[in-house]
Amino acid sequence: MKKVFSALTSGFLLLSFVLTFTSCGSSLKATRGALYPKMYEYAPSTILIMPPINQTNVVEAPEYFYSSLAVPLMERGYYVFSPYLSLDLLQSESAANAENFIDSKSLAPFANVFGADAVLFTKITKWNKLAVLSQIEVEIEYILKSTRDSQVLFDRKVNLTVDKSSTIQGAGIWGILGNMLVTALTDEIYAARKANNFVLSDLPSGKYREDYAKDKETGAYPKVIDHITVN
Repeated sequence: MKKVFSALTSGFLLLSFVLTFTSCGSSLKATRGALYPKMYEYAPSTILIMPPINQTNVVEAPEYFYSSLAVPLMERGYYVFSPYLSLDLLQSESAANAENFIDSKSLAPFANVFGADAVLFTKITKWNKLAVLSQIEVEIEYILKSTRDSQVLFDRKVNLTVDKSSTIQGAGIWGILGNMLVTALTDEIYAARKANNFVLSDLPSGKYREDYAKDKETGAYPKVIDHITVN
């Protein structure tokens, strides 16, 4: 896990990602205010990320995913408790199994111990490397709940294909040779990072952004996306 964290840290320092989306019928027809009114009502500022619930046979998937959730949340204007420091404390309190808490009527212990306003739960239900080696298909559900009363503040379920082909095609001969040396681990991290960046890009802005409480009319993707491709 520490190796994954180190790789991610280096990646975040070196790369700034711009997402391009190709969707089947998905368009920005709704607004953030209409889809997620409780985000504006409850106005959480601190978020605790729970270890992902893995419903696939890819045992490493939660590591890739968990490691890449904090940065997009911080970029949306929230204070995020360090996942790895949080994990140590959760494990010491026998509270690291998110399945035991996702349907809990009281998340107050997370407010008392961490000072968290909200807890982010995630479920990984699909993680497939496609025959086209540059593509990984994932299906993930995100649920952000208030520690005040367990109300759902933000939720989204997405079936998403991460496509690295454009990156490889534009890399040139040396880039292609370099990609031949890229490990499967790097590909999985890339996919997790892209998925999280896409899904959380519609999260209403937190108080550490200039547009805090001013983005209610900003367009947002639907809560359920059957399929979308992210490059």
